[in-house]
Amino acid sequence: QVQLVESGGGLVQGGGSLRLSCTASGSIFAIHDMGWYGQVPGKERELVATISSGGRPNYADSVAGRFTISRDNAKNTVYLQMNSLKPEDTAVYYCNALVSTTPYAPRANFYWGQGTQVTVSS
Repeated sequence: QVQLVESGGGLVQGGGSLRLSCTASGSIFAIHDMGWYGQVPGKERELVATISSGGRPNYADSVAGRFTISRDNAKNTVYLQMNSLKPEDTAVYYCNALVSTTPYAPRANFYWGQGTQVTVSS
């Protein structure tokens, strides 16, 4: 069993910054890709940013240049630095990780964090 615990959400004014953190724990053999997704009620969860096991990032067009994803493999943690926040960034942000729990498993599984609310006022 693997758990992903998120923190760092909150209420900020437009133009402000937040840093989200997500730490994985449990029966972890290896963590592969990690990412952040945003969701508004009644809408599908949408990709915000991903980062490969080697540290290669990818961003949605709407956040490129404003958000930075990073990871600390020694801490099993992924971060999302959110700068120049806009009201349209308001969403529940979920972290995601592809995790191998044993070297003998046939494949890795995706795990999700509990979500953290980010609200940007205008």
